[in-house]
Amino acid sequence: MTAPAPAPAQEARPAPLRVLICDEMNPGELQHEGFEIDYEGNMAREETLRRLPNYDALITRSRTRVDRELIDAAGPRLKVIGRGGVGVDNIDLDYASLRGLLILNAPESNNVSAAELAVMHLMAAARGLTRSDRKTRAGDWDRKFLGMELKDKTLGIVGLGRIGSIVADRAQGLRMRVVAYDPYVPESKFERLGVTRAATLDELLAQVDALTVHTPLTEETRGMIGAEQLARLRPGAIAVNAARGGIIDEQALVDALGSGHLFAAGVDVFEDEPPAPDHPFLGAPNLGITAHLGANTAEAQERVGAEIVSRVLAALQGDVSKGAVNAPALDAKTLEALGGYLTLGEKLGRILAQLLPGAHDLEVTFRGEFPADPAPVVTSALVGYLSGHTDETPNMINARALARERGLNIAVREETESPDYQTEVIVRLTSGGGGEKQRTRTVGGTVFGRSPRLTRLRDFRVELEPEGHILIASNQDKPGAVAKLSALLGGWGVNIAGMALGRAQKGGQALFTLTLDDGLSPEQLAQVRALDVIDSAYLVRV
Repeated sequence: MTAPAPAPAQEARPAPLRVLICDEMNPGELQHEGFEIDYEGNMAREETLRRLPNYDALITRSRTRVDRELIDAAGPRLKVIGRGGVGVDNIDLDYASLRGLLILNAPESNNVSAAELAVMHLMAAARGLTRSDRKTRAGDWDRKFLGMELKDKTLGIVGLGRIGSIVADRAQGLRMRVVAYDPYVPESKFERLGVTRAATLDELLAQVDALTVHTPLTEETRGMIGAEQLARLRPGAIAVNAARGGIIDEQALVDALGSGHLFAAGVDVFEDEPPAPDHPFLGAPNLGITAHLGANTAEAQERVGAEIVSRVLAALQGDVSKGAVNAPALDAKTLEALGGYLTLGEKLGRILAQLLPGAHDLEVTFRGEFPADPAPVVTSALVGYLSGHTDETPNMINARALARERGLNIAVREETESPDYQTEVIVRLTSGGGGEKQRTRTVGGTVFGRSPRLTRLRDFRVELEPEGHILIASNQDKPGAVAKLSALLGGWGVNIAGMALGRAQKGGQALFTLTLDDGLSPEQLAQVRALDVIDSAYLVRV
């Protein structure tokens, strides 16, 4: 009698990756092959601390504080933390990064809702909705108020990112003409959206009937729409801020409404939230106010939950291309070899962002033999170039994706020989069309030890440490240029910390850079450019 054949051995299935959702949200589908997702909204902190060591990822909203205590309690299994929505104020990013945790969010989920709220404020301001509502409730049946039609009016948009682009589309649906100012967006995007480009903010302000801002809040954009800028708007214009508190100066907006220069305005954001009972907005005439409701729609909240779950699952499988807030540390060997070059790349990118925003081509050339594959330096240059000018904060994970989204083409060249230094990184930007409209800017640098040095500006050789405020000036190679400029700076009490000179040939075009202890105001920079010995001058901050 023959013995029965043994049953084939069953392959052991890998244990599922576990995800804990501890705050209320609409997470969408929770059944995903290879994952076990536990959803318990409003989980008590003590319960979260107790259960978290058994999970590979945690998803929160703003309620749960992801602080040192929680991160330490999680133990080594936790790899990813997802935050539904935009902000990550409830997460200790520095400590999470130190522990090697990847932090994700889902900012794009709110884009449509935020854009529609801005359009709502625009329409409400045009028709006096909040004014009429307030008077009618008070028993004043006022039918004499005359609003304005938006059809055939010109809308000015500051910041043509994701939300600004949606606002442009909706405004065009209202038959408005749309003009935008965003020096960091290439011409191709304006053409694709059918939006007229304003070369400067002043050019935009002078031609619009309504203004709305959609830009990140940075040192550059804080207060960028102040009393002077509001005065440049056409009399009877509308202003809307549904982006970040402080982009439009609050007191200046109240004053422009009180004087009658502005017809009406709408705001969804304050510098300090919630506002104090005596905040000037609360008593301002013809001002519509909402309580930072840009993301507060059922649809946006549903997208936020489903999107952050999708991104966390992708990250656990190795795809970290979407929503990364922090960049995981490079391995120690790469960081040791390229640390100075990564810093250099970011500084070169920051300089170019100020010299030629809105480029469409970026080319990085590596010259010489580098201690490791220099590819991460390209990404660090993109981080520097995009910093402060995108809806998301660029980092080593998302910078390439953000660059592609903005229409920036990336090319890399490698040359085995470096004629002047052991290694050199050269970054070249191109913007505009062909021929005379095309503009290029080139910067280069190297690393001495671990210290970055600027070695090239345009076709000129320089050598200085890229730190602080750098004044870049070109002139004809004749005596007296540096002396005149130094005298002007000295009269303002601006100290020169360093200097580098370069020229193409004797008596030809020359370039010199001055590292300054302090920056210059726009008026001071204009006086520098007006010197008879100066052909051009730019101030960059690194």
